[in-house]
Amino acid sequence: MSIHRPLRVREEPAIRITTAGADPQADLSRRQRKYVIAMTIRSLCFVAAAITGAAGLVWVWPFLILAAVVLPYVAVVMANANDSRATELPLTGGGDAQRQLGPGSHGA
Repeated sequence: MSIHRPLRVREEPAIRITTAGADPQADLSRRQRKYVIAMTIRSLCFVAAAITGAAGLVWVWPFLILAAVVLPYVAVVMANANDSRATELPLTGGGDAQRQLGPGSHGA
């Protein structure tokens, strides 16, 4: 006597709203805004370095020049930082994340 098991239909996993990616246009806009803000701060550092150098504040302008030199690297890293939301659903209960074959069907 053989036992018939109904075949399971695998559906695509649902996407959780908490793990859904951002809109590409919104992401680009966010990254451009961060970059423009950082480059504005860099420009202000150069102007402030020139003003403090002309005013005779010898100890201030080197820090402002250093900030203006380092800021482009920081701006690029910040602008290109990826979204930290995960695209994978975490497993609970310690199961194996790999897909496994189901029980085989034996020919009659």
